Amino acid sequence: MYPTKNDIPETTRRQMIELCNARLADAIDLQTQSKQAHWNVKGPHFIALHELFDKVNDEVEDYVDLIAERAVQLGGSVEGTARSVAKRSTLAEYPLKIATGRQHVEALSSALAAFGKLVRSAVEDSDEDKDTNDIFIEISRGMDKWLWMVEAHLHPEA
Repeated sequence: MYPTKNDIPETTRRQMIELCNARLADAIDLQTQSKQAHWNVKGPHFIALHELFDKVNDEVEDYVDLIAERAVQLGGSVEGTARSVAKRSTLAEYPLKIATGRQHVEALSSALAAFGKLVRSAVEDSDEDKDTNDIFIEISRGMDKWLWMVEAHLHPEA
């Protein structure tokens, strides 16, 4: 850890840094999965899904930055390289051979739901540090919103 005048106890800061790095790996993985969907979606709803998946990516990118910067604010180092993310992420692998809009909606909604569950767990685990907790609460709300928007494409047309 790096020296800091932050008054949060060192043991709490260490726990929060570890939690942030764990969720950071998942967030970066989710971001790349949303781009995978964005680049590869095909079908009659292409443009709507292509743009939606890019919006998901943009929002998740903001969450990546929030999580990473929080770890550094607490005196930690961030583990955000592709190799470290591949080792640490707990999200399921995104299917690489899918193409239809429905397949990508299914895959990305599953990834969003899984990450949302991990973030809600992080909310519980960060209760000792209200600022880190607040970040995870914000991300949890965002995940619910994006899951809703992506899942809406799974419902039949009325």
